[in-house]
Amino acid sequence: MDFAAGDEDRALRAAVADVARGFGPAYYASKAEAREPTGELWAALGKSGYIGVNIPEAYGGGGAGLTELAAVCEETAAEGCPLLLTLVSCGISAEVIAEYGTEEQKQAWLPKMASGDSMVVFAITEPDAGSNTHRLATTATRDGDEYVLKGQKYYISGVDQADAILVVARTGTDPKGRGQLSLFLVDTDAAGLTAQPLPVSVTLPERQFTLFFDDVRIPASRLVGAEGDGFRQVFHGLNPERITGAALCVGIGRFALDKAARYASERQVWDVPVGAHQGVSHTLAAAKIEVESAALMTAKAAWLHDRGEPAGEASNMAKYLAAEAALAAVDAAIQAHGGNGVSSEHGLIPLWGLARLLRIAPVSREMILNYVAQHSLGLPRSY
Repeated sequence: MDFAAGDEDRALRAAVADVARGFGPAYYASKAEAREPTGELWAALGKSGYIGVNIPEAYGGGGAGLTELAAVCEETAAEGCPLLLTLVSCGISAEVIAEYGTEEQKQAWLPKMASGDSMVVFAITEPDAGSNTHRLATTATRDGDEYVLKGQKYYISGVDQADAILVVARTGTDPKGRGQLSLFLVDTDAAGLTAQPLPVSVTLPERQFTLFFDDVRIPASRLVGAEGDGFRQVFHGLNPERITGAALCVGIGRFALDKAARYASERQVWDVPVGAHQGVSHTLAAAKIEVESAALMTAKAAWLHDRGEPAGEASNMAKYLAAEAALAAVDAAIQAHGGNGVSSEHGLIPLWGLARLLRIAPVSREMILNYVAQHSLGLPRSY
């Protein structure tokens, strides 16, 4: 399997990096500290055709695959501007709508998502369900030509920036008593929908919300795919989410290590640069090896997904490796900077918070280890 970058991949990466470089880490850090959206960068990437790189050409996108979207995620992050919502709007929602949406839904949403003029975020997590999707309590009940949604979601990213939410709701129960799930496109200004900001201590431009659905009525035409087939549809979007999340982590790791290497080559405390000391250089070198290893697994996972091959194992492994590598890289970079590592000027703390978050979300390292133990090693199920 050849993961070597070709001319098209290098050109895409260079072009995306050029757009992101025009904004840079100071822009991202200021937005993160103010909890303000990075809308200008999103718009610039959309105008250049990179936000919709994985959306079919028939709907205004680039007609490429997850490999190319992962490159966009990685290169923006490598310029100090990691865009968390690319995982959600581009990685999950666009992939699900393109695969399962009706022609009317595709025409209505994909072109403006591809241009960067619109976002569709994703709502699955609930307070009492967590990673256990079978316990989702939000319901969608058919009432004539409408569905009525009732329930609650939380830790939903970017609702304030989106025009719609791809909501996972229970529409029935299977013979084993587990929820039958369905997906719905719900406008963010729908009557009966309340979005309450959820304060978090991590410094991010993207805000989190708790959503309350109080008898929200939506047309039956907003059902995505077949009723009760939501599990399959959701998992079609979860591998892309893991892969783009891994790519984002790889980019964060690259940025932190490049910044640390420059600083450690220039900063002198005694008679030589601090990077000459193995206590600094070895930590950075080990982090570099881990980031490069994660990049290879991420490329493999995207390669498999784009070819319709089973990608669950590789996607989970990529997410695990990349989150661990990003956190180690940012931590090593902060340490190499000494006290300057926590200064606003150097902009590392927002990236540390995001890297730490990505070790938990969109799937925790423990759930990935459960997956690998059960599916890759054939060990008994632990939960």
